[in-house]
Amino acid sequence: MAVFEFSFFSTSMHRNTEVTACIPVGGPMFPGMAPAPKTPLRLLILLHGYSGSHADWVRGSSIDQLATMHHMAIFCPSGENSFYIDDPSRDAMYEQYICRELPKFAREVFHISDKVEDTFIGGLSMGGYGAIRNGLKNPDVFGGILAFSSALITDGISKMPDDPQPAPQGQGGGGMGMSIGYFIHTFGKPSTIMGSDVDPKALAKKLMESDGPRPKLYMACGSEDFLIEPNRDLHKYFEEVGYPHYYVEGHGTHSWEYWNKHITDSLNWVDGKLEEAKEG
Repeated sequence: MAVFEFSFFSTSMHRNTEVTACIPVGGPMFPGMAPAPKTPLRLLILLHGYSGSHADWVRGSSIDQLATMHHMAIFCPSGENSFYIDDPSRDAMYEQYICRELPKFAREVFHISDKVEDTFIGGLSMGGYGAIRNGLKNPDVFGGILAFSSALITDGISKMPDDPQPAPQGQGGGGMGMSIGYFIHTFGKPSTIMGSDVDPKALAKKLMESDGPRPKLYMACGSEDFLIEPNRDLHKYFEEVGYPHYYVEGHGTHSWEYWNKHITDSLNWVDGKLEEAKEG
């Protein structure tokens, strides 16, 4: 196993970007251990949350071990506070970066499969939203989506005024400490959100109305998490439109204890080894 922290020049972002990657390579062999398969590695693009960094998943979870166990290269990019949406006004094309450029770079440098069914996107909180939104929008790239405590806040933002009065400091929107101006810059005017490509419900509906591929989807949120209600709401919507997904909730907060459990469970689910979760 090797853990890399590196930077490379991104044409999507017009600057150097930082990445942490866990790559299964070599390692000691012990009695009873099966040798690593010689097939190309699967790829997981794993996203951090709001105010986080590319190093969060390595520091907070056991993804270095999971990468070896599941024969998977895990790349954790820096998404800043973008919600992983393209930002043309800053020449910062986050969606293009994580969905196109980073997978291409990973495959050029490491022995990684280029098959859609071997390519996954996942994340926590803001990164959970980014995984769901970008996974549903790019089914030609990702065969699976892993989303934990997802910040599914677009429904709430859509109810805000398009031209809000400045809010008192610290009283932005959604209980997440962000300003309404930030939301408008990130997602667009509230009146334009529903039905757009930043609306996960609209993206799921579009896929259900098409004959194209539909990424497998694992969703988890703790019952004590402040984001539980929007996660329940999206789960209910997926049931209504018939989008196949695995939905899990139970005791847990917005914490690494919960996310580490569910990154483990979700990769077992990917490999068909998860027994406890119930499909939505």
